[in-house]
Amino acid sequence: MKHQFITIEGNIGAGKTTLANLLSQRLNARLILEEFAENPFLPKFYENPAQYAFPLELFFMAERYKQLKEMVHTKDMFQTVTVSDYLFTKCLLFAKVNLPEEEFRLYQKLFDIIHQQLVFPDILIYLHAPVSKLQQNIKKRNRSFEQSISDEYLFNIQETYTHYIKQHNIKTLFVDASNADFLGNEAHMKVILDALENDYEDGQHYFTLP
Repeated sequence: MKHQFITIEGNIGAGKTTLANLLSQRLNARLILEEFAENPFLPKFYENPAQYAFPLELFFMAERYKQLKEMVHTKDMFQTVTVSDYLFTKCLLFAKVNLPEEEFRLYQKLFDIIHQQLVFPDILIYLHAPVSKLQQNIKKRNRSFEQSISDEYLFNIQETYTHYIKQHNIKTLFVDASNADFLGNEAHMKVILDALENDYEDGQHYFTLP
């Protein structure tokens, strides 16, 4: 495997965790999954964003940092590849959408200090799906606190992700996940697995699923 640290990103409901689980099985890779259910502020945030956005984002950043820091310090001789279902920079992207300007500036200072201590992934797989598809997936997985997420919020998150990826010229496999079914369609998994066999220049490399 040319890529030792693979990160999967995308909007809420894009299928990140499903693909991360499948890739870790196929590649015999160590798996890092975001522990969103551990965040006590998440249900409260969806009920009252203005009050709970800052503690929500601080909690997420602390937990993500702890997970990724442990990965850096823990070597596994049997699993040389690591797959994660989030990019640490996700902290900053969601904070940019969720926080008012003064709180975001404070958050960014903390983020900049912490981010320097982590390893950046070798390659990013970004799953891009239209908001209508995201809403279908959100309703299907039926997490109660997510059911009121608006189209506008998902669109803002989407725009923030794509702007960041293009602006920073990250080595990214940009996958059109409009009809993605990684669990049920082996051809969709094959596109991802075949893509990971190659090396890439920095920037976006676009893939569609059959």
